[in-house]
This record gives sequence, structure tokens and C-alpha cells, in this order.
Amino acid sequence: MEHLIITSIAGQDHPVLKRYAEESVARQTSFVVIGDLKSPEMFELEGCDFYSIERQRALPLSIAKLLPCNHYARKNIGYLAAIRSGAEIIIETDDDNLPLPGFWAKRERLVIAHNITHSGWVNVYKYFTDRNVWPRGFSLEHIQDVVPIVDEQQMLDCPIQQGLATINPDVDALFRLTQPLPVEFKQYDNLALGRNSFCPFNSQNTTWFKDAFPLLYLPSYCSFRMTDIWRSFVAQRIAWECDWSILFHNSTVWQERNDHNLLNDFKDEIVGYLHNNTIVNELKNLKLKKGKSHIPENLFVCYQKLIDLQLIKPEETVLLKAWIDDLADITIS
Repeated sequence: MEHLIITSIAGQDHPVLKRYAEESVARQTSFVVIGDLKSPEMFELEGCDFYSIERQRALPLSIAKLLPCNHYARKNIGYLAAIRSGAEIIIETDDDNLPLPGFWAKRERLVIAHNITHSGWVNVYKYFTDRNVWPRGFSLEHIQDVVPIVDEQQMLDCPIQQGLATINPDVDALFRLTQPLPVEFKQYDNLALGRNSFCPFNSQNTTWFKDAFPLLYLPSYCSFRMTDIWRSFVAQRIAWECDWSILFHNSTVWQERNDHNLLNDFKDEIVGYLHNNTIVNELKNLKLKKGKSHIPENLFVCYQKLIDLQLIKPEETVLLKAWIDDLADITIS
């Protein structure tokens, strides 16, 4: 069963939430919205399973009592709620991303795609546009790099799949402050990144299949603008040990972006501008264990490295342990 997860402080009349609720009902998809302290007291929307702070804290989840409020990482509770309900596929987006028709296409874990390996940083956006556009979280040292020529397509195992967002894509504040929008992505073949290739992916239009659910974890004790980006680096590194590729595919949403203060975004992204390349290099050099059964252990190794780099606070280990314990409890029950 598919579950769609959004975190939002908007009310029940929000047009994007209403649209997802209506379309989820039509497609028999479970739609979960995770609220926060700023959410309205009353929220009743047909086709939407809303979790207030009180309802989140009442769940039999250790992490629900530990996660900071007013934080995007409360989305972790949505993931766990979906897993408890028997989700086989988790789709995540945000309340400012509107679905295109392809958003609701049948999702398959095995896909035909060009496989890119042994290439370091790969700016996937360059395959979908002639402009020099880069994803939020991409290493600034490599934004001028030429992308690799792709080989013939092949069948690949891709339990994590990133769809692009067109018109107002997920780019960083540096791009938004210096370059014009919109950016309309063209259609291109599926691309997959394998061993030794990195490109950040976000939480705005991403599909996760069951085996990859442990990698959904969003860190809390880091820059808000880096939580899903650094998660993506960790997920890509661990995916190598499972012989998985990370899929990037054509736009299936377009963004009508919520209000942002670009200078505040820039400030929150500086830590990434300065350290994303270092993070990737450090993760590449880690010795991890092979196989999906070692994902929890590998998560601890990867996040400990980010803590050692003083990019994530040591308190993160408490939350990560709660995440792993909650997953284990759900599996046992």
C-alpha cells in the first residue's frame, strides 16, 4: 500500500492539501499530514489523516517524545506512522509542490535507467536543462563540471527515487539570489547513480520502497536547510553496500514556493556550501558492512562521522537510536 507523507502547519482549507487529499482518495493512497505547534487546533479534511502534536506524542514511538517541535524533522513521525500501518511504498512531498499527472503513475522498484558510477559529483539537473542549474546541496566546487556521457539503459534496482520539480525547482539560495526563474525542465531518460556517484536529493518529491525505509531518517540537530540533503548523502553511501542505485526521473510536480527569506536561507545553507564536499569525501572513505541487514549499524557509523566533523550535534545519536528502536519494535509487532 502507498502512503503519501507531508509535514505542514497549514489549515484544512489549504488548496494543495485539499488537492492531495482528493487525489489520494481517488487512487486509494493513504495521505498523512504531520502538524506542529503552529498548526490550527481544528483540522478536518476528508481523505487526510492528520497528526497533531498531541496525537503524535500519544503514539507508541520513542522518537515522538524526543523530536524538537517547530522542526521539519517531525516528518520522521509520519514515516513511522505509515510503516506501522503497513506501508509498502512511502511517497513524500511538501505543501507547496503540486502534482503533475505523472505523479500518480504506478511506481516500480525495478526500472530501466542509465546507470552512472565512479563519477564523483554528478549534477543530474544538467541532463534535464541547458542552463547551468544545480540542486540544493550540490558542491559549489563542482557546479562547472561536465556531466558524464551516459551508457545504454539497463534494468536497475532503485528503492529510492527522486522526481524533479519543474518551474521553481529545488535550488539553493545562491542560485535564487543570482539567477532568474523559472527553470522548466525538459523530458529526459531515467538516470540512476550507483557506487561512487553523488548528487543530493531532497524530500519534496521522493519515493521510498520498503527495504529503504530505515534510510528515511531526517536529522534534527543540524541546519534546517541541510536535513534532507545530508540524509541523502548518507542514504546514497549506504545504498552502495546494498547494490542499490538512486533513481532521478522527470518532473512529476511543480512548485508554487512558500514565502522564504532568501538571505536567511543563504545563512542556513552556508554550512553546506563550506562542507558538502568534505562530507561526501568522508562518507566515501568509511568502511561499512554489506547488505540491508546492516543498514541500522551503518546509519550510526555515517551519522557519527557527521558528529565528529562537528556538523551535527552529539544529541542526534539519541534520536537516531530511538528511530532504530522504533523501527525494530514495529517490525516485531
